[in-house]
Order: sequence, then C-alpha cells, then structure tokens
Amino acid sequence: MNNKDIADIRKRFKLDTDLLKIAEIYNVYIQQESTEIFHEESRPFSMLDREQQELFLANFKKVLGGKMDVKLFEVKFQPQEEGQVDHTQRLLYEGLETEDAAEWKTNMQRIALKTVEEKPYEKDMVITFIRGTYFKTTKRQADETEIDMRDEVYTTPFILCSMNQTELPKSSLVFDFVEKEFKSNVLMDPVIKLASPIGGFLFPSFTDNAADIHHIVYASGKANKPDFGFIENVLNGNEIMTAEEDKAVFEEIVKAVIGEEVNSRTLAGLYDEINIMLEVEKEAENEDAEAPVLDTVEVTRVLKASGVKDVSEEKVERAFQQVVEDRNYEMKASHVVPSYASKSIKISTKVADIKISPQDLRYVKEVYYNGKRCILIEVEEDTMIEGFKLLAEEELE
Repeated sequence: MNNKDIADIRKRFKLDTDLLKIAEIYNVYIQQESTEIFHEESRPFSMLDREQQELFLANFKKVLGGKMDVKLFEVKFQPQEEGQVDHTQRLLYEGLETEDAAEWKTNMQRIALKTVEEKPYEKDMVITFIRGTYFKTTKRQADETEIDMRDEVYTTPFILCSMNQTELPKSSLVFDFVEKEFKSNVLMDPVIKLASPIGGFLFPSFTDNAADIHHIVYASGKANKPDFGFIENVLNGNEIMTAEEDKAVFEEIVKAVIGEEVNSRTLAGLYDEINIMLEVEKEAENEDAEAPVLDTVEVTRVLKASGVKDVSEEKVERAFQQVVEDRNYEMKASHVVPSYASKSIKISTKVADIKISPQDLRYVKEVYYNGKRCILIEVEEDTMIEGFKLLAEEELE
C-alpha cells in the first residue's frame, strides 16, 4: 500500500459520500491502569447525530495521516499457530466477513482487551472500531463522465481502529447571568481527544486495488515512533523498520564500504543516483508498480556510479552482514536520501548548521583558508543576507 492509496481512502472520510460507507461503530471505554472494559457501546454509524459523525470522521482521517514508513506502516501478519484462537488476523477477517453484529462486536472486544493486556495505559482510553466499505473508482478515460467512472468501482470492506486518550477539562470561572454572580465551573466528564489519536490500524491493506488480508496498516501516534510491542503482541505482526532506521542502516553500510570520510563530489553523485530511483518511484505509485529498493546489487551499482573505487558486490555483501546481519536486506530508495523536490540536507559544523538541497552539494567543498578549515560554497550569482548583498572578500581590502 502506498501514499497515493492512503490519500485516496483518507479523503473519503466525509459526510454524504457514496464512495465510503460506514455500517457500524463500536466504542470501548477502558479506565487507566485497567485491563477490563468499563463501558462499551455498539450502534449503526448512521444512528449518531451529525455532529458526532463529523467528529469521528475527522478522527479517522487523523489516524491515516502521515506518510508510509514514517507514521503508517504496512505490517505482515505472523503465521497463526495451531490452536491460536485470538490471532488478530483471524479476529479481523471473521469480523469483516460476518453478518452477525454480535460476532463482529465480540471479535473487536477481544482486540481491545489484547491492547490493554499488552500495556495498561496511564490515562483512560477509548478504543473505537468501525466497519464499512470503501469504493475506489477505476482510472478515468478521456471520454468518461463522473457518472461513467462510478459505473465500475473496486469494492473493499474494511475495519478501522482508532485509539484515543481522555483528559478531564480544566475548571474555569464563569459568570451566571441569571444569578448575576461569578461561579467556578467544574466539569467532571472526560474529554476524548479525537484530534490526536495515539494509534490505530486499517485492515485489510490494499495492493493493486485488491484487498490483502495478509497485511495490516498500523498507524503510529508519532513519526518514526511505532509501538513495537503493540505490533508484535496485539496485531500479531512481523518486525518493521521505519524510514529513519532504514536511512541509518544505509549510512552505516556505506561507511563500512568506503570509510568514514567522503568528498562532496562523491556524496553528491550518491544522492544523484538514488534520486533517479526516487523519480522512478514517483512514476511507480502512479502505475501501481513496486517501489525501487536498495539491495546489495543496487548499493554496489550506486557506489560505482558515484565514483567510489574498489567496490565489489562481495564487499557490499560483507557490509550488509556486518550492519544488519542479513545479506538480503532491502531499503526503499525513498528512505535513504531526501527528495530533491521537497527536502534539504544539513551540513553540521561547530560554528553553524547549513541547509542545502542535495543536488547542490557538489558546489560545497572543505578548504583551508589562512590556515583554517573552511566551508567553501561556489555561487553563480550575488549572495544575499537579510536583504544585503554580500561583498566578496577581496573587495573589503
């Protein structure tokens, strides 16, 4: 499942749409430090008043906010052990297929209990499950109208979970117009923080517009901070790597091959080669193709193309084995370097940090000037600082 797929289903969470229908909603309230359900409520989503529907729909969009491998992670389910009755894949699949509302609720209740059994939370929690159907229109042809597009759609039943903490509202001072006096206003009803979910998931994942019941999309509350215990013990999923971890692995592999020191031309060439792969990835998302990855073969090719000498696939394989203990490990190209279109890299020094686009790194050099190490940036036009044009060094003498 890619970012384009996530963006499409995310934008369908709105009122009065025929491309996403929510049948049921099931809310579970669990008190802090408890492993038991304090209250539960299941009802058709259409029975909620319009304001409540809008609040929940905004919450579901928040769950699916963020990029894949940063806040959202496609997780493969672990194999189900013989006799294991509470495997989450099984609970979700049965909950998705059953027409019995009581069975659907029972299965979701078991997942909610697994959540707090894994780690009791320090605040009261509300865990919300919805069951619905997502409709994705086929690619539009030149002579098709909006109505024609909806004649043929991909239909996918789904379950989405949102996990939200609660907090007590702050007491305040109010003015009573009837009694004409100031009073303290103490509210005891906890507020459910729907605007900032701490986690959740979407089942099933979608691959090539088809449901993939062997994968689930896990949503983390913070970027690059997945709850590994939740993934393994609640979702029964396999281990994942974040984009941030992939980038760190790549850097260590390159260091293991070429050493700690590198000149700017080599580094710029490295970014150039991988950015070409990122452009391919952008096209891949449009065409539902697989995103490019960096394995031992591709890392060898990229290093050679960047001008690194004495590089062999055997040497790169040894580096993979040294860093991740897996010669078959793969990294997504998009994880490794920032996109030229939207990101910058940071040059860190004791004096200052400089941000620069990856493609401009070739204009940066470390040189000696008056016996001191300096950063030299080649420029082709006037240098402006806060509206002032910077004078060249020789013009100051």
